[in-house]
This record gives sequence, structure tokens and C-alpha cells, in this order.
Amino acid sequence: MDLAEDDRPRQHDRHHTVTSDAIRIAGGVAVPRSELTFRATRGGGPGGQHVNTSATRVELTWDIAGTSALTDEQRTRVLQKLANRIDDSGTLRLVAGESRSQHQNREAVTARFQDLLAWALRTQRPRKRTRPPKSAKENRLKQKKRRSEVKKQRERPSFD
Repeated sequence: MDLAEDDRPRQHDRHHTVTSDAIRIAGGVAVPRSELTFRATRGGGPGGQHVNTSATRVELTWDIAGTSALTDEQRTRVLQKLANRIDDSGTLRLVAGESRSQHQNREAVTARFQDLLAWALRTQRPRKRTRPPKSAKENRLKQKKRRSEVKKQRERPSFD
């Protein structure tokens, strides 16, 4: 691949931009590429006999505990939300092996990393407590009265 092509930012979607030196995540977080470790391994998937001889499956690892890209608050949020994907040493591991091409798998695992990190960093807006309107309360009480009248109509008449 041409080096000049690598220097240009690539758009994966409207929130994330990949540049040659850092991966930008929505919310102003930029993860330096030097913190990401890519490893190519032999893997299953499409390719037939070719897959047994070529290392096209790509594994991405990122040390969340030791990263400089996150603040302490962001690190805590990521560790909580991605707890089932992180090992005991605080390392996130993602794998892509859908394609026969190592390059495509590398791009796929990077995009998956961006999406996952953006999801983990997203904060939930606090719920505003609201009160039911007065009309809703009145309507509910009217319905209860109507229902009560219907049920009273079903009673056997008493002959006193």
C-alpha cells in the first residue's frame, strides 16, 4: 500500500476518524496507535485450504489500565461497562477473522474497537422526575367510578 494513502484520515462513520497516529473516538478521546497491539494468527472462516497456511485473523489488544488516553473517570466507566471483555490485567482483546484479507480484518477490528469504546464512554442522561397531570388523575378516578357502577349493576337485586 502507498504510504501517502496511509497518512490520509479514513472515515468509518460520522463519529470516528482513523488517522495514522491516533484513533479518534466521539467525545474528544484519541487513542494513540502505539497503545494498540495487533497480532495476526491463523484462523478459521472463509478461505478453504488457503486459510490453513495464512495468518489472516487479526487480534487487537489494548491495555486499559495503563492507557494515557483516558481520564480516571472515563477509565472507570470503560472498566465497568466492558468488564466481561477485559481480562484480569485490564487488557481488552478483540478479534476479527471474517475476511480472507489480513488488511480488511485489521480495519474491521479497529472499527469494532472504536464503536465499542464510544459505547462504553457514552454517559446516560439522568431521568427527570415528572408528575402526572391533574387531568390524568381525574380521568383515572372517573374510570374507576364507571367500572364500579358497571360491577354494581351485575349484583343480584336484594329483596328487603
